Amino acid sequence: MAQHAPHRPADPQASRRQFLRQTAGAAAGTALFTQLGHGGVWAAGSDTPEKKEVRIGFIPLTDCASVVMASVLGLDQKYGVKITPSKEASWAGVRDKLVNGELDFAHVLYGLVYGLHLGVGGPKKDMAVLMGLNQNGQAITLSKALADKGAVDGPSLAKAMAQNPRDYTFAGTFPTGTHAMWMHYWLAAAGINPLSGAKLITVPPPQMVANMRVGNMDGFCVGEPWNHRAIMDGIGITANTTQDIWKDHPEKVLGATGEFAQKYPNTCRAVIMAILEASRWIDASLQNKLKMAETVAQKSYINTSVDAINQRILGRYQNGLGKTWDDPHHMKFFNDGAVNFPYLSDGMWFLTQHKRWGLLKSHPDYLAVAKQINRIDLYTQAASQLKVAVPKDAMRSSKLMDGVVWDGKNPAQYADSFKIKA
Repeated sequence: MAQHAPHRPADPQASRRQFLRQTAGAAAGTALFTQLGHGGVWAAGSDTPEKKEVRIGFIPLTDCASVVMASVLGLDQKYGVKITPSKEASWAGVRDKLVNGELDFAHVLYGLVYGLHLGVGGPKKDMAVLMGLNQNGQAITLSKALADKGAVDGPSLAKAMAQNPRDYTFAGTFPTGTHAMWMHYWLAAAGINPLSGAKLITVPPPQMVANMRVGNMDGFCVGEPWNHRAIMDGIGITANTTQDIWKDHPEKVLGATGEFAQKYPNTCRAVIMAILEASRWIDASLQNKLKMAETVAQKSYINTSVDAINQRILGRYQNGLGKTWDDPHHMKFFNDGAVNFPYLSDGMWFLTQHKRWGLLKSHPDYLAVAKQINRIDLYTQAASQLKVAVPKDAMRSSKLMDGVVWDGKNPAQYADSFKIKA
């Protein structure tokens, strides 16, 4: 699995600098996973995957692409495993199959994994996040009927709801998942209480557009291509992208049960390497992105037209009302490894929102839970094999749409600080 050392470069100083960088990165990684208490022992020569064939569940969304391409491009076999992507109908289905062992891994919602670990939104089960699969690239869609009445963003939606009181319904894709949390956060930032001022329902991603078409909801939050599809079909508009809510936010992860990660660490590392290489391949060029779009649009994966996918993956956006823009913070799969590192603070953020909205009744030990779930040790070992840089710190700082900074330093205070909460 280790790559051969390259020929000696002409510039010995450059070579030395590169070596020092890699050594520093490896040392930082070692420090990180030693601190996380997983032991992280990986004896050279005993790294053959324990399980050679694995099933990875996915939902038909653009952000399943790195899992699909790892299989389609044969990158899995390079690392001694065979990935079988398994198309699933709903996130509840993904949850159940992960828990009962029908799936080995899944392209899965960050918050779903965290909820399961704490027994919220499913049976209590020790879980593992092995890597991030993408950042950004989801959106909030409002119905064309609402847009025609002037509701085109959060503030104008709040105004329209106040002027025309009735029951307003919005959809997410799973109660503890990312889309439910983006929808809650976005509504609350506009002064709309998502618990008392609106009704929130759960709809699987591929069914969002059909449900809006028949009037089952006023708005939804989902991954692509379903927001762009709603515009193409003339039934919805993009009010905000999720990167408007939180630039470079965590989104889908590669998830497994804690038991699986414990039992098959070499398999986990091999799969991480295959998907990491696929992620790097997707982000490497325009040509690769378009090839990816053609592949995942097929019936066996997302089952939509290529033109529903290929614009937004390049950052070319339109809102369905005549506005177009280029968004530098479109969906990323690699971004020099920044996408894939499982930051502890990212996982902790979802817990703060679960507490904010009453899904958790008391404050958990936020950092301890994140350290149990996010397998930085396995990720760092896999990344080092591919010479992918890992950050020195497992926490990162971000400013969200309402100006509030999240850095993971005082999660309980952060969760309690919001005016609108359960």
